[in-house]
Amino acid sequence: MYAARRPAGAPFHSPNWSRLFPFLRWRDRISLTSTRDDLLAGLTGALIVLPQGVAFAIIAGLPPEYGLYAAMTPAIVAALFGSSWHLVSGPTTAISIAVFASVSPYATPGTPEFIGLVLTLTFLTGVFQLALGLARMGVLVNFISHTVVIGFTAGAALLIAGSQIKNFFGVDIPRGTPFFETLGLFVRHLDGINYYILSVSLMTLLSGILSRRLAPKLPYMIVAMVAGSLFAAGLNLHYGEATTQIHSVGVLPSGLPPLSLPDFSFRGLSQMLFPSLIITMLALTEAVSISRAIAVRSGQRIDGNQEFIGQGLSNIAGSFFSGYASSGSFNRSGVNYAADARTPLAAVFASLLLVLILLLVAPLAAYLPYASMAGILFLVAWSLIDFHHISLLPKISRQETIVLWVTLIGTLIDLEKGIFFGIALSLVLYLYRTSRPQLESVVPDEGPGSYHHVPAEGRPECPQMKMLRLNGSIFFGAVSHLQRQLQEMLEARPAQKHVVIMASGINFVDLAGAEFLAETARQQARAGGSLSFYRMKQNVAEMLRKGGFMEDIGERNLFAAGSRPAEAIFEKLDKTVCAECPHRLFRPCQQLPGRHAGTKTPDRGVTP
Repeated sequence: MYAARRPAGAPFHSPNWSRLFPFLRWRDRISLTSTRDDLLAGLTGALIVLPQGVAFAIIAGLPPEYGLYAAMTPAIVAALFGSSWHLVSGPTTAISIAVFASVSPYATPGTPEFIGLVLTLTFLTGVFQLALGLARMGVLVNFISHTVVIGFTAGAALLIAGSQIKNFFGVDIPRGTPFFETLGLFVRHLDGINYYILSVSLMTLLSGILSRRLAPKLPYMIVAMVAGSLFAAGLNLHYGEATTQIHSVGVLPSGLPPLSLPDFSFRGLSQMLFPSLIITMLALTEAVSISRAIAVRSGQRIDGNQEFIGQGLSNIAGSFFSGYASSGSFNRSGVNYAADARTPLAAVFASLLLVLILLLVAPLAAYLPYASMAGILFLVAWSLIDFHHISLLPKISRQETIVLWVTLIGTLIDLEKGIFFGIALSLVLYLYRTSRPQLESVVPDEGPGSYHHVPAEGRPECPQMKMLRLNGSIFFGAVSHLQRQLQEMLEARPAQKHVVIMASGINFVDLAGAEFLAETARQQARAGGSLSFYRMKQNVAEMLRKGGFMEDIGERNLFAAGSRPAEAIFEKLDKTVCAECPHRLFRPCQQLPGRHAGTKTPDRGVTP
């Protein structure tokens, strides 16, 4: 066999490099202005992750530096190979808790064996995420409704604020306390508020608000952190840290993330297989939900498949650079967007600046007080809540309001389960709505030459012909409801044996729906009537033909747009009834003798 040659002069088609390297898609967005904005946003993000990375690593049972390592290499890879412009990956609270719960039964936290299993867990998580992305399973993103995203975002914002109550007010609340228990402990410890710490938090908060309003071109978060840090330094200098209890981040480890090797033994892989599946779905749910939430505000369209691929590659890479399982971070992504990041370079800059901070100015970064961090995160939490849509939903949809609050409250109770509750409830309500399509009685529009129909609503109908409009798919879940509606209508007026359905709104018919239509056609034929369709979509008609259902319905009973099915069906009507009919709705009716012969009615047709 010889390889086929490209014909002379034929164009050479280069590979679609943007599919292999998605960061090429947004290179045209890069400019001097965007780079400056991204650099400032990256600096803010790097400062934000300093205490977070340490705290999350401790939650995961790892040495503190591993939380910072998870915010370096994985964040860069996810930014370059994901689809979101603003999503920042790294260690998160939910993933850290899940990592600890998954690995601690097999090894003592903090030991080399524990770290090796964590790296294995991270590697397997990345492999599963990458496989889902390559299998084009990003369509799962489409099942997360906008209402669920709003509820999840608001719930996560409250969790962010709740997690910072301890640092904002200086009260003694154990780390990792659930949200509602945190509120209870806070109320019981109101008399224990540290007003030195509270003053630093408020100074940071007010500085951020004033900077944003009075000097919007300045990076208000950095302004707020500097103001809060200087104020805290002044208080400590005047009163002494022993009195104020204003503590800072402390000494941070410095250095580049070292190379690492996961535990690829059969024992290690088998132990981490099932936990990695759980963390895969949790991490993807977090990342996709966060990217969708921010995309709603930025106007970007998220490619779910690419996001899956980006997250998978980031975790695979992280497992070889001492990073543990990472996902989209609500804190850092919210800060990134609020700091006016323009492209994913902001996340890259944040990771690189974090390395520089640790290498060069770790002692200076150690003076950043926790109270200032709490003030900044309170600002972030407030900006994440979509008050406009939350107040609008009760006015337009009771069901959507229920979805919102179930998601929000579920997120407060259990972050990873809250989003699943919201998705499940929204899908159940969607299926309920689609399973109850309405058959609407219609009559010809009275306008001269009009082909349109209007709701009957008290208007006269043909005594022998029932005209109905159906908008919705006819599938197994809707058949029972449609049968009941149609039966009630025909029993109310048994003389209307001929049924015409305006079918332009029927998008899909499954096997159960096709059998329902065929059986209805047979029933109407046995009763001396017929079942006809006007403007049925080609894909629906083709499905009925392929299944043999058109033998019962009849090709003659399908009417194309612009035709007049009423005139064709008129030949089947009982003319004695037509002669006594006072309405004369159709043109042939006007030609019949009887008491109402010659009655003039506008020219009418039949369309949906």
